Amino acid sequence: MDWIGIIVLVSTFIVLLAIGVPIAYSIGISGIVTMLLTIDVLPAFTTMAQRIATSLDSFVLLAIPFFIFAGQLMNRGGIAIRLIDFAKVLVGGLPGGLAFVNVIANMLFGAISGSAAASASAIGTIMHPRMKAEGYDENFSVAINSSSATTGLIIPPSNILIVYSLASGGISISALFIAGYIPGIIMGFALMAVGAAYAFRKKYPVSERVPFRVGVRKFWEALPSLLLLVIVIGGLIAGYFTATEASAVAVLYCLVLAFIYREIKWKDLPDVILKTISTTAIVMLLVATSMGLSWIMSYENIPQTVSAGLLNISDSPIVILLIINMILLFVGIFMDMTPAVLIFTPIFLPVVTQQLGLDPIHFGIVLIMNLCVGLITPPVGTVLFVGCSVGNVKIQSVIKPLLPMFAAMIISLMLVTYIPVLSLWLPRLFGF
Repeated sequence: MDWIGIIVLVSTFIVLLAIGVPIAYSIGISGIVTMLLTIDVLPAFTTMAQRIATSLDSFVLLAIPFFIFAGQLMNRGGIAIRLIDFAKVLVGGLPGGLAFVNVIANMLFGAISGSAAASASAIGTIMHPRMKAEGYDENFSVAINSSSATTGLIIPPSNILIVYSLASGGISISALFIAGYIPGIIMGFALMAVGAAYAFRKKYPVSERVPFRVGVRKFWEALPSLLLLVIVIGGLIAGYFTATEASAVAVLYCLVLAFIYREIKWKDLPDVILKTISTTAIVMLLVATSMGLSWIMSYENIPQTVSAGLLNISDSPIVILLIINMILLFVGIFMDMTPAVLIFTPIFLPVVTQQLGLDPIHFGIVLIMNLCVGLITPPVGTVLFVGCSVGNVKIQSVIKPLLPMFAAMIISLMLVTYIPVLSLWLPRLFGF
């Protein structure tokens, strides 16, 4: 019965996606079909309805609309240009400096906003014309912008880490946030190395170094934006507030900052709020249907079946982790990040924690890093689509310069996968 449930669930889900059914509906319908064929229908429908309703009754989930609102405010509030100018002070005078600026600005903006798509749009809109003016290839500019935008999902605060906390049964969000710093920075440096090699090979010009006095001024202009990270993460570590309370503080701070920068007026707020509501509704629908599907998988013993199947292949942690990474990289190509986290966390987390002895915090970072690669991979690479739209280039023309960036991201992933201390050192340092 276990394998019958898996086959029905997976085949129904794939068929629905293939014919263009939205992913939230595909998740829900595939779950219903599985129940009809394998479960006592009436009690199952009642339980699934309860699971869907109660999955959204969560204090932790309140953090997501608040962080989405904060991200919308940042995207409109003039923060991106100040972070770009600050990044240029740091690395603009190095060979391939504008590629470095693009990566660092995306790391900072993505971390502050928690949205890879918003980061690719905000930073790309500013950086693409600058890089083009200095002779950088347009396709390379889009590739480096799109790939580096994903680092903000690993560097906190990050909505997807909150979703993982929910799917894993309540792992500390603060610990997950802190764990993301070193892996996110490693991925950023790996992409910068690719940018440096590309700039050296193409002999791109080196920008003039920013004078010290101008650098100090740019730092002070960016400081209020950078302080958001200190306030949110510092407050979490010190125990002053929870992740949900931190998200509300982030909204208040971003609102004040946007009005100080004079980039947002009162008349702009309804549009910002409407976009926040729209995005939140999509995320919550995905969460609700995915949690219902997770219950069905648990009822059908799918996690235990997958665990047994993996252990039958090999009992080596190195091999099993490699297989899990390959599966997640493949999943990321065809599935959006939120449902992927909600569906595959209950499947793989018991394997890696109970059979391999991995820390769930470590696995969470590995899971997110895997799915970040999918965000810049067609056909569902949403961040790549945003980057190409901003740069006004075709997706197929960006694939070639993206290949070494894929390699850099996967090398970073392998390092974090097989060296757990990279993601666990900071949480342990702060007592998590």
